[in-house]
Amino acid sequence: MTDGERVPKLCQVVLDCTDARSLAEFYRSLLGLTYGPGDEPPEPGRADERGDDWLVLRTADGTPQLAFQQVDQLPPPTWPDDRVPQQLHLDLSVTSIEELRAQHERVLALGGRLLSDQKNGPDEPFRVYADPAGHPFCVFVA
Repeated sequence: MTDGERVPKLCQVVLDCTDARSLAEFYRSLLGLTYGPGDEPPEPGRADERGDDWLVLRTADGTPQLAFQQVDQLPPPTWPDDRVPQQLHLDLSVTSIEELRAQHERVLALGGRLLSDQKNGPDEPFRVYADPAGHPFCVFVA
């Protein structure tokens, strides 16, 4: 790349899912994000038109982070078996093994499930989880 060359800016990571609202809620709670304008859950009894299509989660300062795109079908990844590849995964970090343990409890309480436990690994303690839609993600100590 040369000086002054213009490059695209990464805006957000998009996850396909069969229940965009539920998956957005999982990551909103896990990561402390907020909905983009107009993407908030509807009032009780009202149709969730945005949740049936596309939702965006942002940081508190408004920076887009994750988006969720509704699809009719999506076979969940079978990691570590490669019959259905993971195709993408998120890496999340914490600062200590104690925080890794605390986040483990949060992930499970929010509906995630443990896929691999490497908290005693020689290099970088981590755990691999599946979100409620089956997308793998890692939480590691860095």
